Amino acid sequence: MFGIHRYTLAKSWAPSAFGLNPRPKNPLLAFTSGGSIAHHYRQISTAVAELEPDEGQGQAEAEAKKKRDPEKDRTEVISVETSMEYLKSDAYKQTYGDTPVWVQYRRNFKGQFAPKKTRKTCIRHGMISTGNPCPICRDEYLVLDYRNAELLKQFISPFNGETLHWDKTGVCRRQQFNLLLAIEKAKDYGTISFDVQFREYNYEDYYPKELLDKLKADQHQHLDSRQQKTES
Repeated sequence: MFGIHRYTLAKSWAPSAFGLNPRPKNPLLAFTSGGSIAHHYRQISTAVAELEPDEGQGQAEAEAKKKRDPEKDRTEVISVETSMEYLKSDAYKQTYGDTPVWVQYRRNFKGQFAPKKTRKTCIRHGMISTGNPCPICRDEYLVLDYRNAELLKQFISPFNGETLHWDKTGVCRRQQFNLLLAIEKAKDYGTISFDVQFREYNYEDYYPKELLDKLKADQHQHLDSRQQKTES
């Protein structure tokens, strides 16, 4: 009994984290080696209060969920399949028409000049934290995923195949990061096709001139023989 150390309480309370032993049989015996019983009793009461769930806190969380605005709530996870069906629906066509989702977006700002950067994020703690969210955050059915190729193509330039910058589309920086990841993954999985840039090399820097002249002569001879066969 006198050989029990102070850390016995911690050892006796360790199984309570896994729901195996919520209360020790006699925790006061663990502190008979030193200190007053009243002091140890206060420690035990504090530990029990921390382990037991707070009913008031649970009620406050439930009330906070009830007060959430359903139009700004983004805690519900929308599947990629639902987003792909949404892009083909009449509701999407009535909202955006045949233009990309970012074309009609205009950001509100104070002052005369627009900010140089977009917002870091439009969603905080599962709720839209601004009255003018970006084109992706304002519509919960626009899910950025490598399988949703029709949505990703709206953010790719048709001229050079590069991803459009956020200063053109108005997408917040968090969604821009997710957009870049989704496009790169789509290219790896083949859901989005892209052209590899053609580069011209000066082969004289790598091969001797005699070999290049011989290759050119063989190439011309091969083309002449093919032309003669087609004419005959």
